Amino acid sequence: MYEVELKVRAGHDAVRRRLDEQDAEPVDAVGQTDVYYDAPHRDFAATDEALRIRQEVSLDEAEGREAGFDWSLDEGTTMVTYKGPLVDDSSKTREEFETAVADRGAMEGILDGLGFEPAATVRKRRRRFALSGYTVTLDEVDGLGEFVEVETEVEADDIEAAREGAFGVLDALGLDAADGIRTSYLGLLLDA
Repeated sequence: MYEVELKVRAGHDAVRRRLDEQDAEPVDAVGQTDVYYDAPHRDFAATDEALRIRQEVSLDEAEGREAGFDWSLDEGTTMVTYKGPLVDDSSKTREEFETAVADRGAMEGILDGLGFEPAATVRKRRRRFALSGYTVTLDEVDGLGEFVEVETEVEADDIEAAREGAFGVLDALGLDAADGIRTSYLGLLLDA
């Protein structure tokens, strides 16, 4: 599967109003802690790949704001994700493989045993909505601020149509695709 994603820096208040006007369906509010890893056999920054362990906990919006970006890593769901290089110049489309992990400590031990080392941690609060077949995510990223992502997952043959649809959703939210950011939150934090 390929993740087709557009991301822009945007304040959430105006986007929330547009989501309401578009009858977007609220999905959930979560806190995520992503630990990214460096590989011993190649430079992920040079190849534009990523390997991460994500811990996701459910938050209601008020709870998330009060907690800041500190939530227990002993709760919620753990996922391991590999993201391949970007495949185009106008979005963050890339091949992605992700699976649930039953034991975070064991997964960390496996990566450590293979020579992978933690490189950086990204913490964010996310509020997700469903709109026109896409997930619209309002992200508040620790150390970076507010962003909006529009994304979906498709097979390789459907990438172009999905990307055009994502541009349409972004436009319906009053956001400009020309303001798109192709750099990951990890990259933005490392450049800050």
